[in-house]
Amino acid sequence: MKVKLLTTVLVLCFFLSVPAVASAHGAKISCETKKAIEITATYDSGEPLSGGQVTIYAPDDPSTPWRKAKCDENGKYIFIPDPSKPGTWDIQVRQAGHGDMIHIPVGEDMTVGASGSTGYTPLQIILMGACVVWGFIGTALFFSVRRGR
Repeated sequence: MKVKLLTTVLVLCFFLSVPAVASAHGAKISCETKKAIEITATYDSGEPLSGGQVTIYAPDDPSTPWRKAKCDENGKYIFIPDPSKPGTWDIQVRQAGHGDMIHIPVGEDMTVGASGSTGYTPLQIILMGACVVWGFIGTALFFSVRRGR
């Protein structure tokens, strides 16, 4: 009886641990360089962060916002960094608890290279999955020991 119950619980835990697609739980930012910097902010699902709050931090004072603005309905925002402030510009976009930050190095000649978050790494995904499975197993063992008493 206990083996059958434990097997049933483990099989149930396995099927419940298969991740479903979560929509709009993260954000992504990309940028395109012209004479200005254009950022595009979207949810993980690809839907634009329309009206997202944009906060830009200059390289010379990364703790004080250089500019605050909002994305348009397509999740885009364009700005021209101050050419007298070369270095890494930090741009944060947030809306309704979702957001991301991108770091854009700007040279003295206004050349731009971008780096930002790319989502979860494979190690993070494996670790999160292992934690979920461990939680299910621990819960199943807790209740199976309790029934035995």
